[in-house]
Amino acid sequence: MPMIRFRLTGNRADADAVMAALHGIDHIERVEEIDDLMSGMREDSSSSESVGDSEGQLYRIEVDTPNDQVADLVRGSAEVIAHDRDAGIEFTDEF
Repeated sequence: MPMIRFRLTGNRADADAVMAALHGIDHIERVEEIDDLMSGMREDSSSSESVGDSEGQLYRIEVDTPNDQVADLVRGSAEVIAHDRDAGIEFTDEF
């Protein structure tokens, strides 16, 4: 069972829109936002690499799919919705 993980940079409405659309795909077993225990901590010594306070938030989302065909559909749908909302998206193997 393929697991799709991605980071979405945007606002709460962007994350909710992507998650709602993914819930609408047939055979999706789970769509879940993953809490980041370190999200409150900020490394000011490398602030040039940090997301600024006025920029988007980072959301970590996992999607369980039954097979590779549905996994490909999830990736494509998430990319299209993120692009339409001007949100950033990055697929990853682990958080």
